[in-house]
Amino acid sequence: MVKLTVMYTLPPGANHEEFLKWRTTVHQQENMGIPGVLKSDFYVIREAWKNPACPYRYMTEAYWPDMASFEAAFYDPAYQESLAESLKRISEPLFLISEEHLSQSNTPSSGQPGAAPGAA
Repeated sequence: MVKLTVMYTLPPGANHEEFLKWRTTVHQQENMGIPGVLKSDFYVIREAWKNPACPYRYMTEAYWPDMASFEAAFYDPAYQESLAESLKRISEPLFLISEEHLSQSNTPSSGQPGAAPGAA
């Protein structure tokens, strides 16, 4: 699994509510339409531990099954052109590309309360 994490803020004078409306509708649909994307999440960052001046206000995560499908979609010239337009709405973006090496969950996989992890 490959995850793209983007942390960012808004430019001075930008309207938080207008941004949220665009980000959770139009832009979320755009993200889910990127070839290979399995999941896309959006977060409003509430605080940064031991850093009272949190440098970012928002975070987006998008997941692909593997590096090849991520690279094919993300580095596609048409996508990069679209991304450049979206970047005009945000400020100070930090793009992190990570490859999963371990995933573990305490959530019961059977969906039944009290089921042991991995129980079917």
